[in-house]
Amino acid sequence: MKRLILATAAVLCIAGCEKKYEMGTYGYDAAYFAKHNIGFVELVDGSSKVMVIPAWQGRVQTSTTDGDNGTSYGWTNYRFIDAEKVSPQFNPFGGEERFWIGPEGGPFSWYFKKGEEQVYENWKVPSYIDTDAYEVEEVSPSKVVLTKEFDAVNASDNNFRIGVRRTVALVDASELKDLLGVDIPQGLKSLAYKTENTLINKGEAAWDKKTGMPSVWLLGSFNPTPTTTVFIPCNAGFQGRKINDEYFGKVPADRLVYDDGMFFFKIDGKYRSKIGLPAGSAKDICGSYDSAQGVLNILKYTVPSGDVDYVNGQWGPQENPFGGDVINSYNDGPTETGFVQGPFYEIETSSPAAALAPGECLTHVQYTIHIQGNKEMLSAIAEQVFGVGLEKIDSVFKK
Repeated sequence: MKRLILATAAVLCIAGCEKKYEMGTYGYDAAYFAKHNIGFVELVDGSSKVMVIPAWQGRVQTSTTDGDNGTSYGWTNYRFIDAEKVSPQFNPFGGEERFWIGPEGGPFSWYFKKGEEQVYENWKVPSYIDTDAYEVEEVSPSKVVLTKEFDAVNASDNNFRIGVRRTVALVDASELKDLLGVDIPQGLKSLAYKTENTLINKGEAAWDKKTGMPSVWLLGSFNPTPTTTVFIPCNAGFQGRKINDEYFGKVPADRLVYDDGMFFFKIDGKYRSKIGLPAGSAKDICGSYDSAQGVLNILKYTVPSGDVDYVNGQWGPQENPFGGDVINSYNDGPTETGFVQGPFYEIETSSPAAALAPGECLTHVQYTIHIQGNKEMLSAIAEQVFGVGLEKIDSVFKK
């Protein structure tokens, strides 16, 4: 815990010296959390910083490529935190990568009790992924390891004893080059980190299709803008349904475009919508681009080969509880009542269902990469990694 105390103390000193940072910068968020007495571990490499909050399940709250004056990439729900109230249903603190478990809906949901209608009034996020702190097992300037063990009951009334081990670590230039196959040129600001998320069967019975199975579910919340587009490549030759675009009603054609193996999703925080790509359709990478701020975000994650099951997160009765999505993206906007929680947008990835015997484990790895700067240089990276330039990405919803 020593590193946690030192990181918090350093920020408190900044706040005490009345150093002012603009909203939207990393320094503003660091001072904000210090003011609210919310401790964090700070991973640092030069001007790159990653903020991890153990009390909030070891989520990456935010990060930056350019020190305290740099852009803060994660979405923080200041309005909710300022209220200083604990919600019995869900505490939406935000954060650019938080650990949850799936599925959200269906017969094996962790968010509804047995026999309950799966509607919002009955939906409740369990404390072990909402309000419970995770233990800091190991910490250094470049890595933090957090653990938790808990009992969980799904909507079929089956009991589980689950262990979690979550590692957040900075990724150096060499590993990043191996990962993407490109060098990040001088003149661009960049940051990369990975999380390794392990589920362990700590119980005495196997997890299978009869009992239901948990999955690692990582949700990244970011700030939407009128100039942001999420783009997700798919396997163009996949013969099944390539995308689910009906989570909250079918996504209109002016907000979701498919072109030559790539889905483009409009992100503005003004229309509540969600998409997902199932196994077979999904690849192991996606991105988002904000043309106004000159920020390219890349997420890369583990997708096992072969025939694997993914839990189905849709609420209510399901024909196939193990025919779910590998990757999702969500654009926030007004609900039926007009309430807007953010706005924010999310990119989510999931592991396969954890079919584990007692003592066995499953690990899902995700890389988050932020690159900011010159559009031509960013476009060259996008071309090499995704096969599409930023001019096309930026123009899809301007037609």
